[in-house]
Amino acid sequence: MQVKTIMIVGAGQMGSGIAQVAAQADFKVILADINEQYLSRALEGLKRQLERNVERGRLSAEAKERILANITPTIDLDVAATADFIIEAATENLEVKKGIFIELDQVAPTHAILASNTSSISITKLASYTKRPASVIGMHFFNPVPLMQLVEVVKGLATSNEVVKHTKQLAEILGKTPVEINDAPGFAVNRMLIPMINEAVFCLMEGVATAEAIDTTMRLGANHPMGPLALADLVGLDVCLSIMEVLHRDLGDDKYRPCPLLRQMVAAGYLGRKVGRGFYTYDR
Repeated sequence: MQVKTIMIVGAGQMGSGIAQVAAQADFKVILADINEQYLSRALEGLKRQLERNVERGRLSAEAKERILANITPTIDLDVAATADFIIEAATENLEVKKGIFIELDQVAPTHAILASNTSSISITKLASYTKRPASVIGMHFFNPVPLMQLVEVVKGLATSNEVVKHTKQLAEILGKTPVEINDAPGFAVNRMLIPMINEAVFCLMEGVATAEAIDTTMRLGANHPMGPLALADLVGLDVCLSIMEVLHRDLGDDKYRPCPLLRQMVAAGYLGRKVGRGFYTYDR
């Protein structure tokens, strides 16, 4: 299968990052969102990021213009009819993703692969909303997408081996390292990572140590590049909570119970870096 055009549905932090790496690999990229304001904000952010890379000598001005020219924004999902590979990167909400997959299934060409960048939702379930479950797969990138090497390639119950092969090949072309994972709650990375973050929040809530001390212990004691609470701020506290809820519900084990403080902070709107406040405060 030859992929010429990649469509990304969702122009948030993850979607715009995926669009960037696809455009850098010289694919024609369609970046779709329901809101033109989100698209404009994503393109402006991408432009600023590329300009910083030019200023630091990591990218030529010509390459920056080529990358930007490779990206076409749209609010029309019908454009999926021109795509070979589609990556859904919408908010981590099953009902939202369900609606997108139903619509994409109706519009996308029969040869197109439908992938989801979900961090925890079942690929088998998403595939069940389509008439092409063999062509539905997970393609889980990590934040920030241009820098992080790993892509979890998640095989649903019905995903064909050919689709797995093509998805892994695409990940490699994008400069990533694909690792094949079977469909399970939280997949592999978040099955291990998010409970660690949740336990760090319990430590904070119970007064074991300050946020700074908790993060320092894991950076210096476990050689982590970033402490778990700072990482939660980067991922987004709402995303962390959503994944913990999936693990708790789908695995039925109380060891995955979300920390009450995590719920409280999400309810207060303290979602991390993207809003300027989480376990730490940030300039926006």
